[in-house]
Amino acid sequence: MLDRFTPNVTPCGRTRREFLWEVGGGFAGLGLIDLLSRDGFFAKDARGSGLAYANEVTNAADSAIHPLAPKAPHFGGAKHCVFLFMNGGPSQVDTFDPKPTLERFHGTAYSGKAKVGSNGRPIGYLMKSPFPFRPHGESGLPISSLFPHTAKHADDICVIRSMHADTAAHASGCLQMNTGSVLIGKPSLGAWLSYGLGTENANLPSFVVMTDPRGGPIGSASNWTGGFMPAAYQGTLFRSQGSPLLDLATPAGVSDRTQRRSLDLLGELNREHLARRRLGLRPDLTASASKDGRVGNPTYGNDSELVARILSYELAYQMQTTAADVVDLSQETQQTQEMYGLNNPRTADFARKCLITRRLIERGVRFIQLYSGGGHIEDTWDGHNDCITNHTVHAGETDQPVGALMTDLKQRGLWDETLLVWGGEFGRTPTSEGVNKPGRDHDWHGFSMWLAGAGTRGGQAIGATDELGFAAVDEPCHVSDLHATILHLMGLDHERLTFFYKGLEERITGTRGNVVKKAIA
Repeated sequence: MLDRFTPNVTPCGRTRREFLWEVGGGFAGLGLIDLLSRDGFFAKDARGSGLAYANEVTNAADSAIHPLAPKAPHFGGAKHCVFLFMNGGPSQVDTFDPKPTLERFHGTAYSGKAKVGSNGRPIGYLMKSPFPFRPHGESGLPISSLFPHTAKHADDICVIRSMHADTAAHASGCLQMNTGSVLIGKPSLGAWLSYGLGTENANLPSFVVMTDPRGGPIGSASNWTGGFMPAAYQGTLFRSQGSPLLDLATPAGVSDRTQRRSLDLLGELNREHLARRRLGLRPDLTASASKDGRVGNPTYGNDSELVARILSYELAYQMQTTAADVVDLSQETQQTQEMYGLNNPRTADFARKCLITRRLIERGVRFIQLYSGGGHIEDTWDGHNDCITNHTVHAGETDQPVGALMTDLKQRGLWDETLLVWGGEFGRTPTSEGVNKPGRDHDWHGFSMWLAGAGTRGGQAIGATDELGFAAVDEPCHVSDLHATILHLMGLDHERLTFFYKGLEERITGTRGNVVKKAIA
């Protein structure tokens, strides 16, 4: 008599589980992964993963695990970040990277090894900067004449002269600078910061974007997307004129009490719908069998869009008061408005955005991105035709507002908790675009950006391009290094700030990224 159970031996010599796991090179194991994902097996160890988020936030309005609830940083850092995005690619040799050698070889043909030219555009001669550089502040940091107001803060600015990227195209360049990848679909820097730190103000978005009235960047909303993260982390586009968001005002004839009751009912219905989706129930089916005796198939789609929509209704209700207030610049003194340049048609738009930025910071918004330049070519910093006129226009529109923002943050005690980032998707070549033409082409091999504010060591230039300004040669800083440094200054370790997606612990720096330690105070 057998004293133990002996399983039947399968023809392949494996158990049924082993057979299912190994057949077809393990392809059948995908089914197991799907089942484990439905049970939350992978999500339980992943901070903020998409599935964990959908499972946790059933009652989105009341949940203690609100996706934008404040979170502790990995270590001390800034509370806010402002990215001043110079869309189109400002020229490093005309802004923050003086090249005396260019003056010596001005008007001569370039015969070096660096690749020059993009999309078959004509290549002209080496061209010196028409904007003189001079040292500023006690540090003697060289800044061109394009930025007289920014230059007053030279001792607070940390210029990285050795930036380099992976693409010469505007669309992919903006994507990489914003998301760390040249491909669409990755979370943006603002989304990562919202995910990692949450927000300090539940009545305003954690991540606000303000574009140029001439248009947005190439790639549009993919530059401030939440990517594969829950949609609550994506950027909210504010208009700098009029109401910050369209259709934000309460409809005429609707009382606050009526609107509140309507939103409460809508929230209840949406939460019920979300609960059904989490249980895998279709709205038209209950636990009872259908006509043919079968119950509907469970659906386990990504619920983050629905959860974000539930949250957005409540946020929009709160913003009817707070958002209108934050853009009401009539509350500012005349002296403040004049300091920003609000009364000058040339600077008025960017001045308004910078002043709104300070007001958003005061109210706890985590990440604000301002775009200078919109559309294409000369409407941006993309000075193909005439870099001299182009940069004179765009620097003239932004320099005074940026300088005023820096001054204002210091006066109001916000400087030490706010990080400022200035730059574009790449730089421009030291050569002209065609003979006797003052335009410059794209240069992704070497360009300049600067950091200032909380935690940065100002009054210095880090790294260097070659003697003509084509490529980074000393302490090169890849876009991933910049992102790692920004996260560090915000109190986050880029290697620890991960999001579990499709079996990988994703991060904005990918498999790269090193903190630029010289930039840290």
